[in-house]
Amino acid sequence: MALVDLPPNRVTPKYLTEWAVDRGSKYGFKVKALGLEACEIEGLEAFISVGKGSQNELQFIIMSYEPNTPIENLKHVGLVGKGITFDTGGLNIKTAGMLDMKCDMAGGAAVFGAMQLIADLQLPVKVTAIVPCAENAVSSKSFLPSDVIKSYGGATIEIIDTDAEGRLILADGLAYMVKNYSPEYIVDIATLTGSSMGTFGHECAALFTNNNTVATALQKAGDSIGERMWPLPLWEAYNTDIESDIADVRNYSGKPLAGAITAAKFLEYFTQGHKAWAHLDIAGVAFGTDEFAKSKHATAYGVQLLAKFIENI
Repeated sequence: MALVDLPPNRVTPKYLTEWAVDRGSKYGFKVKALGLEACEIEGLEAFISVGKGSQNELQFIIMSYEPNTPIENLKHVGLVGKGITFDTGGLNIKTAGMLDMKCDMAGGAAVFGAMQLIADLQLPVKVTAIVPCAENAVSSKSFLPSDVIKSYGGATIEIIDTDAEGRLILADGLAYMVKNYSPEYIVDIATLTGSSMGTFGHECAALFTNNNTVATALQKAGDSIGERMWPLPLWEAYNTDIESDIADVRNYSGKPLAGAITAAKFLEYFTQGHKAWAHLDIAGVAFGTDEFAKSKHATAYGVQLLAKFIENI
């Protein structure tokens, strides 16, 4: 919760790297962080595009955990979290709600917290986690609406809206996970769209997956701890929302319709057809108010959920 509640001039991408390294050494998971130069070498161009407008260097954080005791047929779960430490909207600058945008790394924070909990509990599962961390800022170096950028997965992306940045960094995170680690299950978690909040309010997260087993396991885990979610479709009919005339895909349909679904379809494109992938849009449940707080604060949604899911998978 503290990672989300602290101000964005403190919680920079480098701060999150330092936090992960510290917790990894204490609780027993490995951490590797790629800075700008390393990301350029790896070809994480969609991620770099989002972060290049900020003076705070981006960090592509990779964490790995295995139980201390050898286990046969160890299951492997991949986690990917959105780590936008502050979101101005970029050149498509936000006209409202910017004050709360320190919470735009709540998905990444949930993955950090889950890794600490999983390692502390010594769960009998192998876990690889990726949190691409960047600040979506406005400067002369910011990426532009109408840009066509490359991605780690090889596809080109037409930029319709620079405020649809979370899906860009997750696209590279998911593609990197699939190509380099090949986990049996992948769950990404992100404060991705206002559309999900418009649908569910602050009551539950939006769940997207084509795998019924994963959907059931996530919902069961969530219901047992009060971190609820509800499924929305990934029908092929929505594919036209991400079609582009000048690139392989576009990052936003340009229409104020089905925004959470459009974002999920975009992410699905970069999973390379993975058969057990799920996306959690937690925009409405990651940050809010309650009767015990003086101001809005983090809920820590996703930490227990991910650990519970992994424990029971």
